[in-house]
Amino acid sequence: MNSRIQSFIEAAGWPRIIIGLFLVSLFVAAPFVGVRIDTSLSDTLVRVGMNGVMVLALVPMVQSGCGLNFGLPLGIIAGLVGAVTSIEMNALGMMGFFVALLISVPLAVLLGYGYGLLLNRVKGDEMMIATYVGFSSVAVMCMAWLLLPYKSPTMIWGYGGSGLRTTISVEGFWLHILSDFLHVQIGKFFYFPTGMFLFFALMCFLMWGFLHTKTGTAMTAVGSNPEFARASGINVDRMRIVSVVLSTVLGAVGILVYQQSFGFIQLYMGPFYMAFPAVAAILLGGASVNKASMLNVVVGTFLFQGILTMTPSVINSLIQTDMSEVIRIIVSNGMILYALTRKVQVKR
Repeated sequence: MNSRIQSFIEAAGWPRIIIGLFLVSLFVAAPFVGVRIDTSLSDTLVRVGMNGVMVLALVPMVQSGCGLNFGLPLGIIAGLVGAVTSIEMNALGMMGFFVALLISVPLAVLLGYGYGLLLNRVKGDEMMIATYVGFSSVAVMCMAWLLLPYKSPTMIWGYGGSGLRTTISVEGFWLHILSDFLHVQIGKFFYFPTGMFLFFALMCFLMWGFLHTKTGTAMTAVGSNPEFARASGINVDRMRIVSVVLSTVLGAVGILVYQQSFGFIQLYMGPFYMAFPAVAAILLGGASVNKASMLNVVVGTFLFQGILTMTPSVINSLIQTDMSEVIRIIVSNGMILYALTRKVQVKR
């Protein structure tokens, strides 16, 4: 029994065990401070489904040795362009969501290809350059959102004005189009977004399947030992570009999943910090800068979103005051700091 416990601790790692126990303690304490467990669990599951694909988007670049994709906003921007174009075309329901996907994915492929070419020229400093790529792409789009020729009155500033609003509602277009598919409602407070989890599971399965193909195995070999991969006849630069394109495409898909659940498209500075929670989540799940698995994605997303959901609720009820946003920022930034610390330690 002791050997099994020790093996479990070694496999899971103390950071995940401690964070997991803290999350369990929050769920245990919740009813004693007046927080409903069913509501809290439902909120946690919804947030996991919303953010899961964006965390999954980090896996290809990690596996190819390109490091953690701090340039994820590039893919998110492709998704945002697809989303607002879908609304401009007045595409409704599932068709509207698929139109957004059909526009986002080719754009993400083009952006990812250029991004991959850049990273191949800065080998060894990928994560630093990726951070600048993410920030600069957001800055460029802050100007572009004002200049792009969209005319839909639901999106532009004022009646007959120009430029897109900061926040655009997807209600009446494709709100909850995935979340409500086969959803489970138990009582008044528990809601399980079955469709969103099925989509997340499908994306994880496709990524797992890809990593077990010839191309996926070659990509992993490049991340594990690029010199050996090159000696084996693998085109290292090509595999790195494939991984960057995949990561960018998944970022575009992930933001569309997020938007249909959240209910709003957030432009301008919206994508600015979205890479950091995803990075923190996958590292909390046990990934490193050159190895990540589907288990790391699922565990890390649940731990990160669970802590982010439960901590403000329990502490607010405990001290009888509304500090939810302050607490959420503190907790989120704390876990992101942990992720960045892990990044620095590994680089050293």
